Amino acid sequence: MDYLFLKYAHIIAFVYWLGGDLGTFLASNYVVNRDIGTESRGVALKIMLACDQGPKLAMPLIITLGLQMAYMTGLLAVPAGVMIAAWLVSIYWFSVVMILHLNEGKAFTAIISKIDFYFRIAVVVILLLWAIAGLMDNSLIRADWVAYKMIVFAGLVTCGIFIRINLKPFIPAFVSLMKDGASDELNDTLMASLMRCRPYVWCIWGGLFLNAAIGVHLLG
Repeated sequence: MDYLFLKYAHIIAFVYWLGGDLGTFLASNYVVNRDIGTESRGVALKIMLACDQGPKLAMPLIITLGLQMAYMTGLLAVPAGVMIAAWLVSIYWFSVVMILHLNEGKAFTAIISKIDFYFRIAVVVILLLWAIAGLMDNSLIRADWVAYKMIVFAGLVTCGIFIRINLKPFIPAFVSLMKDGASDELNDTLMASLMRCRPYVWCIWGGLFLNAAIGVHLLG
């Protein structure tokens, strides 16, 4: 696998993650805007969900691309089988995101979504343990900055998990909005749910900027 191609793909994943997050953030302001019609808010939600696919698809790719580059440059000392496993996990993760997006609203997606929730928790735990072990033993990860990037990425996934938790009241409230029309109670529920997510969104942006700075050796 060509290193420069991996580096290029890694950068593109970063762009789609950050850019998609910004589009999602801006569209969400219109979704909860009480001053526009229900139909317009529905269109804004569709735009928000479409923009959100960029970050969701970039997430499983960006970490594996980074691990592969670290492996190819000798900074990650693991058997080849570990990298094969990492790519299989990435493909699984990417596929789940696509399945959930293409089958939105279907009954079976609830089970897949629940499995995906715990899968992400497992990803966080594995990455943290791997990074901490690498910081304690340089024979596992031969550059501390690689371990730091893994820790930051685990933090980004954690933020995503908390966003999902705080968005739980949002979907049923929006369904009621589209079905029965706006009310102060529904508007308050939508706004409160979104506001609880905002700090985690800002943390994700900060984490992406931090990892980019570490990656180009501006820090560390």
